[in-house]
Amino acid sequence: MHQPGTLVVGQSGGPTAVINQTLIGVVQAALARRDQFPKVLGAIHGIQGIIDGKFCDFSKESPETLELVANTPSAALKSVRRKASAEDGEKIFARFKELGVTAFFYIGGNDTAETTHIVHEMAVKAGYPLTCFHCPKTIDNDLRVTDHCPGYGSAAKFVAQAFMGDNLDNRSLAGIKVNIVMGRNAGWLTAASALARVFPNDGPHLIYCPETDFSLETFCADVEAVYRRIGRCIIAVSEGIHGPGGKGIVTSGEVDSHGNAQLSGSGALGDFLAETLKTHLAKSWPEKKHRVRADTFGYLQRCFPGVVSTIDAVEARRAGSAAVAAALAGNASGSIAFRRIGDGAQYSIETFVTPLHTVAKETKSMPREFLNAAGNDVVTERLLPYLKPLVGELPRVGQLAGVG
Repeated sequence: MHQPGTLVVGQSGGPTAVINQTLIGVVQAALARRDQFPKVLGAIHGIQGIIDGKFCDFSKESPETLELVANTPSAALKSVRRKASAEDGEKIFARFKELGVTAFFYIGGNDTAETTHIVHEMAVKAGYPLTCFHCPKTIDNDLRVTDHCPGYGSAAKFVAQAFMGDNLDNRSLAGIKVNIVMGRNAGWLTAASALARVFPNDGPHLIYCPETDFSLETFCADVEAVYRRIGRCIIAVSEGIHGPGGKGIVTSGEVDSHGNAQLSGSGALGDFLAETLKTHLAKSWPEKKHRVRADTFGYLQRCFPGVVSTIDAVEARRAGSAAVAAALAGNASGSIAFRRIGDGAQYSIETFVTPLHTVAKETKSMPREFLNAAGNDVVTERLLPYLKPLVGELPRVGQLAGVG
């Protein structure tokens, strides 16, 4: 059973538009049970803040402020990318003993789940009574076990609307546009660009995800074929595309404490693909002047205000409150996951607890059957029923019948 004491909650990894909903879900549920959690503290910069003794006391925040924070994108407690070491564990437990901490909640992705698992195992080994819960978060939608991840729906909505805007721009002044979308190992976010298609010939016309090997030669041929057919081409490319054997197309060579490679944040991949297309077209279609551009969405996808999925916000809050409920029910540790019940108008979810080790470290890819055989587009009849409930309503657009 849970042992009453101080609760500490932290945020880790990349921020999202709804990660604070999960934070406030934890905080409100804990503040409602002061008999179990006499103090509710926020670790500033995650486990780094625990080690450094930097906390905020949520009892000093007004309900109005908490609600406003919940609806504010980014990590209100500030984030960190740090994997707990044995030395960190000693410092963390020394701080927890000092503060009487018996419950630790960590909000983030698979690396955060790994850190939560490490802290839990350290506590068991040390005989320290500590409840450890991971609350899911990632725009990549690549956590194992759960149907989907809080943060993904809002980021997918941003990607869909960004491609809608690019498509409208591209219809007016035709050319070739390459957009690089986040997704190291999974193409979920890149695939969401398909929601931008409203009318025939709307972009993105080609979609490339990490679930298949990428060939520059085939890429150039694919783009030229679309370009010759309709006079323009918009392409969605995941930052994690790779050649045979998993070799990256363009990488910086930098890695974080969890061993994750930095990918397209510099814009290098988009620039490389744009230059490759220019060179190819200059040879294959020299009589025409070609307009080729590239953008890297980068951090814009994560915390864009005003482009938040309503269902994503609701579910993110629920993930936090469900974690506290699970702890109070006697679960010593775990990760909160979603199970989908129905789709379309009947869509809903239920939460459940999965062991930390089932989520920690490893990721899951998008099912290969969501992509076409050529690996250059999605199979919309399979993807969209999964995706639409998570994103919600998108802007309506029109076009003149006499213009096309």
